[in-house]
Amino acid sequence: MKNKINAAVSHHDREVAELRADHELAVEYLKAAMESLDNPDDRAAGLIALRTVAEAYGGLGAVAAEAGISRESLYRTLSPKGNPTLKTLLAVLKALGMKLSVEQGHHAAA
Repeated sequence: MKNKINAAVSHHDREVAELRADHELAVEYLKAAMESLDNPDDRAAGLIALRTVAEAYGGLGAVAAEAGISRESLYRTLSPKGNPTLKTLLAVLKALGMKLSVEQGHHAAA
């Protein structure tokens, strides 16, 4: 017997719903995604993850308003080719109820 799916939900919609329902999951999701910002070849993944969390926490329009930037600017900033300023990144994180933090990484000896 084959299983029937009554309503299809996109992966993105499901991801947004899960992040909206679990704030700690959203924090861990962004922590992992922020590591990709260090790598220019993988930077888009971090920006898209931040955009997904913004969608989960009120939508891009609401987050942009709370961050004090235009919705259009936020769409561009959190696109695969976006390049947010530190000011914008901090404002978006604050609008999401999060903050930037630093931890020791690995580096080569001087």
